[in-house]
Amino acid sequence: MASYQSIALDLAKRIMNGEFPVGSKISGRTVLASQYSVSPETIRKAIAILKESNIVSVSQGKEIIVLSSQQACYYVRHHEEMVSAYSLSQELEALMAEKEENDKQFRKIVGEIMRYSDRLKNLSPYNPVDIRVANHSFVIGKPLQDLRMWQNTGATIVAVRRGTEIIVSPGPHAVLQADDRIVVVGAGDVWQKVTNFINKEN
Repeated sequence: MASYQSIALDLAKRIMNGEFPVGSKISGRTVLASQYSVSPETIRKAIAILKESNIVSVSQGKEIIVLSSQQACYYVRHHEEMVSAYSLSQELEALMAEKEENDKQFRKIVGEIMRYSDRLKNLSPYNPVDIRVANHSFVIGKPLQDLRMWQNTGATIVAVRRGTEIIVSPGPHAVLQADDRIVVVGAGDVWQKVTNFINKEN
């Protein structure tokens, strides 16, 4: 915030709080410039803001007269709301950037898991495997929550590959399509169990 804006806000608060009653005269620019340790031009800009907001009037003799404490209150409240909105906007922007970075890292890790899955098939009982959804599969068009994948196969879905897109940790309402490749983890013959389950005919 520019210095003249800060001074305008401070003067508005002083008017709102009754330090400068309606009808009273505020010290001239030179005195105010001395009080705020700024130039008279900075004070002129601050007073111009208050004048535009109908908080004060400026006579031809350069006298500054308080017109409305209510308008001063509106001005202060508006400023506080603008600051709150800006603060929330900045906070949201930071959270979105953090989420984007987390999602990027998550996709990277899942991508690495899928690239190495073939090499790990014989080394780990919980390696991720991917299974294609056949065109005749009964799972097409159904949300994941309706499949009860873990109850039926012992597998947990960690991602869905759809063309070049990777849907990481799909939610319960995600719907499968033909030719999707679902990435699952599980023990033992999980690949066979999931393949047999999802490719049952509709």
